[in-house]
Amino acid sequence: MVTVYLDHAATTPVRGEALHAMLPWFSEHFANASGSYAAAREARQAVDCARGQIAQAIGAKRGEIYFTSGGSEADNWALQGILRANPAKKHVITTMIEHHAMLRTCEALEKQGFRLTYLPVDRSGRIDPDAVERAVSEDTALISVMLANNEVGTIEPVGAIAKIAQAHGVVVHTDAVQAVGHIPVNVQTLGVDMLSMSAHKFGGPKGIGALYIRDGVRIDSLIYGGAQERNLRAGTENVPGIVGMGEALRLACLELPDQMARVARMRDAMQEDILRRIPGAHVNAQDADRLPGHLHVTLDGADSNLLLMQLDMAGIAASAGSACSSGALERSHVLLAMGVSGVHQADIRFTLGAENTPEEIGQAVSALERIIKRSSHHT
Repeated sequence: MVTVYLDHAATTPVRGEALHAMLPWFSEHFANASGSYAAAREARQAVDCARGQIAQAIGAKRGEIYFTSGGSEADNWALQGILRANPAKKHVITTMIEHHAMLRTCEALEKQGFRLTYLPVDRSGRIDPDAVERAVSEDTALISVMLANNEVGTIEPVGAIAKIAQAHGVVVHTDAVQAVGHIPVNVQTLGVDMLSMSAHKFGGPKGIGALYIRDGVRIDSLIYGGAQERNLRAGTENVPGIVGMGEALRLACLELPDQMARVARMRDAMQEDILRRIPGAHVNAQDADRLPGHLHVTLDGADSNLLLMQLDMAGIAASAGSACSSGALERSHVLLAMGVSGVHQADIRFTLGAENTPEEIGQAVSALERIIKRSSHHT
């Protein structure tokens, strides 16, 4: 059965061009980029080239990009590294709708005696910058607000929040894992000090990500060992992954205006179809400024896990929300923070990507309609 893949927020297929660029670095060009001989220098050049591609994509300088194992490590490093470098300050401001990579780190920090402020969101999942302003204190070391939510797709006013942080002399970080490669992201325009990203969200390989750290920001290491990444992040460089990440992001940015428009058109058509054809369907964050491919639907009288299983059997791959919490039975923390609360409801996230077609979107809506009709006849 051909699967219609509508879970691009969880991961994306590796682009052919990125895979092609990676392959030689697994085999004939296998040298360690930290060596001092010719083959190692070649690997080092490949790493530097990718660093430049990623820097250019987000408006940063090459030396401000630090490679990590992915978005989770980048988030952990941003939080813990800043607090270690500023031991006098014990307060962090974040939001109730962050990815678990942020929230679990925050929980661990609370156990260590740090004070955390979790800001609420409105019905669209949006943070109020004024709430950030009110939460800042002399003791605030860091403000971290995601650029776009992984579940409902809401784009947050990070630029306005960064201005507030700067006015108070507080470091500001954004988890841009869902945004980079899908909407224009420029660290100069945003005014952030740190930004997390992950290659597998935009057609690159899994297991490689990066943290942008603005020049002049004092941060401690998270991983100790060798002198890689300008003495800040130890570990042998994942040369194939880095090369794949650079090439995937370069291409994603080249295609961005066209892809954004095309994916958003399909998403809007899908949304319209679901609302028209399926009784008891509600779209979450419908009126928010959203990522082009995100469509998060709540369906009355249905069960998330059962519905996802039935969609899977019909060849439709979707999710209930964050892939990192799939299998969890309770309602997502994002929806609860948005005030979406009801009983006997299913929450389904469809996230569209570059390779999807209008025909596939039609297939998915038809499958969903059939499943809902069938289950309503049984009840």
